[in-house]
Amino acid sequence: MITTEQLQNVADKLGIELAMVQAVTKVEARSSGIKNGLPVILFERHVFYRQLKKYGFDVEKLSHTYPDLINPKAGGYLGGARENYRLTLAKQIDMDSAIESASWGLFQIMGLHWQLLGYESAQQFEQHMTESEAMQLEAFYRFISHRSNCKLLQAMKNNDFSTFAKLYNGPTYKKNSYDTKLKEAYESYAKSTKK
Repeated sequence: MITTEQLQNVADKLGIELAMVQAVTKVEARSSGIKNGLPVILFERHVFYRQLKKYGFDVEKLSHTYPDLINPKAGGYLGGARENYRLTLAKQIDMDSAIESASWGLFQIMGLHWQLLGYESAQQFEQHMTESEAMQLEAFYRFISHRSNCKLLQAMKNNDFSTFAKLYNGPTYKKNSYDTKLKEAYESYAKSTKK
């Protein structure tokens, strides 16, 4: 379980409000980053399609055989531990592409960012995400503080929820009201810290 002190430490290092980090944690993971010993993940079949193609696999053939795992269109989510099962099946096709195609932990960071975040391999990234929520928080810190994400960090500093949502979750963020949920969570946490 991650503590408020750990979240505060990351907020301080990033120069942002604690309430902003808490809001992202709440909206992304809803409750926790590890459940029943498994990291909370979402397996993205369209990313798996892309990663396999990048590594030279015959994605057209594979997508006909495994449409729920390899597909140019997003979707096919099963939720909960069944996402871990989908990941296990995907690993049988290609280990690294599978890890890279899931979003991991409290902050749902895509595995394909492992190199950018300074991990030695996709598998090392997975080990860290499986180990603890503290390791997941460290990955979030590395992601937000990376120089390529300066606009993301600035959006957090400015409490610019729609810009943050667009950069963090992609252009379809409005479909899930991500920016609104983030703003509501932020306002709730900000209010409770001012009491």
